[in-house]
Amino acid sequence: MAPQFVKPYVKSNKNDRVDAEAICEAVQRPNMRFVAIKEVEQQDIQSLHRIRSHVVSNRTAQTNQIRGLLMEYGIDIPQGRSHVRRQIPRILEDAENGLTVCFRGLLSGLYEDLIRLDARIEDLDRQIAQMARGDDRVKRLMSIPGIGPLGGTALMAAVGDVNVFRNGREMAAWLGLVPRQCSTGGKNRLLGISKRGDVYLRQLLIHGARSALRVIEKKEDPRSRWAQDLLERRNKNVVAVAMANKMVRTAYAILKYGGTYRADVPVLT
Repeated sequence: MAPQFVKPYVKSNKNDRVDAEAICEAVQRPNMRFVAIKEVEQQDIQSLHRIRSHVVSNRTAQTNQIRGLLMEYGIDIPQGRSHVRRQIPRILEDAENGLTVCFRGLLSGLYEDLIRLDARIEDLDRQIAQMARGDDRVKRLMSIPGIGPLGGTALMAAVGDVNVFRNGREMAAWLGLVPRQCSTGGKNRLLGISKRGDVYLRQLLIHGARSALRVIEKKEDPRSRWAQDLLERRNKNVVAVAMANKMVRTAYAILKYGGTYRADVPVLT
């Protein structure tokens, strides 16, 4: 059980006895939500993703540090890792750019660290792709446009047993991809998405949705036409979130009932 669902049953100050009473009371509620225990394979995949996310953050920090230090010497590199990787060797070879011998040595070390981080991420990506190829469920998830090895394995590791959700909308709500409700006095008011659940997985799904949106103009299937119509009325970021919501609901149906993604199936709005 999630701690926030047990907290309302705590009757006094916190201690082991009071906590145990609250847990016993909460577990007997008919509508209580429970957290599924992850299998070892799920923990392995989730560990890979956490390590990869950490290394990617380190690489971003390393890239920004290199750009910031060079700005102190009057050398401006455009944003983006590819610009840094491409221009650092030229800067180190340029003997007339005013860099001291000391800083050239420091910059060379930072550049080597950046290359090692890139190699580490590539190795982790290979491991994730290998796991994706070895899992039939992930391969079926990857048939959904916008879901690749990263999104498929992360979704499978987070969800596990899809039967804990009553329907696809509940699974999308679990990932924070549905509107937050603020209703009172019979007046329904829907705000932005709730952003509950796994932030990393939600980011992967939305990034995947953006990739799928880039090619919808060339397609005529029902989902692509639905996205095209929505793009004419709403901001592209809103459409990306809506597409991610559709992807999660489709993933639920595939995991629940089997099969793969079919582009010819009408989209329910």
